[in-house]
Amino acid sequence: MKIAVYPGSFDPVTNGHLDIIERSSRIFDKVIVSILKNSSKAPMFSVEERLTLLRKVTRNLSNVEVDSFSGLLVNYLKQKEAEVIIKGLRAVSDFEYEFQMALMNNKLNPKIETLFMMTSSKYSYLSSSIVRELASLGGCLKELVPEEIIPDIHNKVRHARGGA
Repeated sequence: MKIAVYPGSFDPVTNGHLDIIERSSRIFDKVIVSILKNSSKAPMFSVEERLTLLRKVTRNLSNVEVDSFSGLLVNYLKQKEAEVIIKGLRAVSDFEYEFQMALMNNKLNPKIETLFMMTSSKYSYLSSSIVRELASLGGCLKELVPEEIIPDIHNKVRHARGGA
């Protein structure tokens, strides 16, 4: 069984992320979408909330599992018996950092391969940080994130502002 891990913060999951998840689920027997727990960042959504959102938008993909991890990615892959890391690229600017990380992961475990997937061109400008900023300013999130999580994002923003 070929297992791949798609790691990220997914804060929140965007249509660009979902594009990569759906495409990679057609290539691999199992795709584990996993949230990196990073205590140095101040995310909009908690890890538990992001797990819920990811499960909501991937529920129709039978070979996709949603999880979270902390520590070294290569150790997590070993634990999950996976040998492929999926990384989504939006632009050439993403490549340099991701290439460096891929080389380091391969050095730590030569059995690990990194698969770079270009996002669909219609999502090349899209990032979670743009979605968070747009949501905080009351902008329209249609076509940026999966429809079913738009209310969750609006509710989070309203709650953060002290609203009910």
